Amino acid sequence: ESFFQDIDLLQKHGINMADIKKLKSVGICTVKGIQMTTRKALCNIKGLSEAKVEKIKEAAGKMLQNVGFQTAFEYSARRKQVFHVTTGSQEFDKLLGGGIESMAITEAFGEFRTGKTQLSHTLCVTAQLPGEDGYSGGKVIFIDTENTFRPDRLRDIADRFNVDHDAVLDNVLYARAYTSEHQMELLDFVAAKFHEEGGVFKLLIIDSIMALFRVDFSGRGELAERQQKLAQMLSRLQKISEEYNVGVFVTNQMTADPGAGMTFQADPKKPIGGHILAHASTTRISLRKGRGEMRIAKIFDSPDMPENEATFAISGGGVTDAKE
Repeated sequence: ESFFQDIDLLQKHGINMADIKKLKSVGICTVKGIQMTTRKALCNIKGLSEAKVEKIKEAAGKMLQNVGFQTAFEYSARRKQVFHVTTGSQEFDKLLGGGIESMAITEAFGEFRTGKTQLSHTLCVTAQLPGEDGYSGGKVIFIDTENTFRPDRLRDIADRFNVDHDAVLDNVLYARAYTSEHQMELLDFVAAKFHEEGGVFKLLIIDSIMALFRVDFSGRGELAERQQKLAQMLSRLQKISEEYNVGVFVTNQMTADPGAGMTFQADPKKPIGGHILAHASTTRISLRKGRGEMRIAKIFDSPDMPENEATFAISGGGVTDAKE
């Protein structure tokens, strides 16, 4: 059963192709996508009048009979479609309840050299491998904001799992984002791609989510605008992950909290992005350095996993179990 209804089906309900094209141009490719977009946002699309928007909303409503409530039992059946992508370390996977979850945003934050980018690279490969619970593997999209993506790393990691280099690199779609606006525009492309190759893509990685927002909005005066734009982007990410059943993995940077010196906090550093990002991420993991190549991951916030820690190591072949 297809995971989503194609927006082209609206033609049966009297919506013309030209208007459907306009919706696709902004990355709305499914009927659920219409339900996830406000009337106000739809009216902002060039060439869509309020009357047209009403008509589109009405048609989408007819097609989505279950707009309202479902029993927890029905919802739990839908949750069975959730899959997990392994991190490469069993300990780490256990901490996450199986790995990076689909239909959710998983955020890993930590200082530099704590393994965020290494984890991103490892996931590029592990997402392609068949895994537990009948997970079939699939393609990955990687959005790079700090120019840290290295295809050669993927080759080393591919060696560890004995898979073909070229095939692995072929299955990763890479984009470099230069501004926070560009980062947002890339998500339209991502949505279109997920739609075009339905069920083929399993993971979207953004390394790192806040870097460009940090640059484009500087100072307190622009904070409100930054958070607003960030909220829009995260809401878009959450919708994409649910709409197409993919995992979203983002990395985040740390900041020194100048106010923390006044209180007796053990750790004066915290992830950037404030409450907006904290609430948007389904699961937050904090990473910190241990001895040598050892790293410690800690569940910082999760709806269903207890706060716990796991140790993993970074090797030539990516993220792996720590050898005691």
